[in-house]
Amino acid sequence: MIDEQYLDEGDGDSWMPIGDEHWMRCALSLAEQAAVEDEVPVGAIIVHRGRIIASAYNQREQLADPTAHAEMIAITQAASQLKSWRLLDCELYVTLEPCPMCAGAILQARIPRVVYGAIDPKAGAVESLYRMLNDSRLNHRCDVVGGVLAGPCSRVLTEFFENKRRLGKK
Repeated sequence: MIDEQYLDEGDGDSWMPIGDEHWMRCALSLAEQAAVEDEVPVGAIIVHRGRIIASAYNQREQLADPTAHAEMIAITQAASQLKSWRLLDCELYVTLEPCPMCAGAILQARIPRVVYGAIDPKAGAVESLYRMLNDSRLNHRCDVVGGVLAGPCSRVLTEFFENKRRLGKK
């Protein structure tokens, strides 16, 4: 898997390296959109060979669906786009450490690389509570990079919940 992609800046002669921070900023903008729509602000994108093929944010409230996490929606979109449940040559970027449900879906989809922003000490299944994506007892493992833009990813969540508490909603 190529860790560094390149983006054509438009003039054909200048190529700019794209790394994990660039893709995480894309996911972060989705998290911010979720907050505007009164959803827990988590955003996710799936990149296939240097191109975003799926983008989503939490929609549990809108869809009245407990499984409508950003990662789950993005995985479904990517599988549809690639016409395969195996998301090989893909990278998942998500602003919050995946929960057990999402980690299970990541493994089932065979996503080889996962990059996340903020840790989730209450439900994290990658580093915090469990280490599902690197469990040698399972038949698939992922390369994992955590903490990419952790500050901004954490901040959007903190501000969302502070605002909810201030309004007496959560």
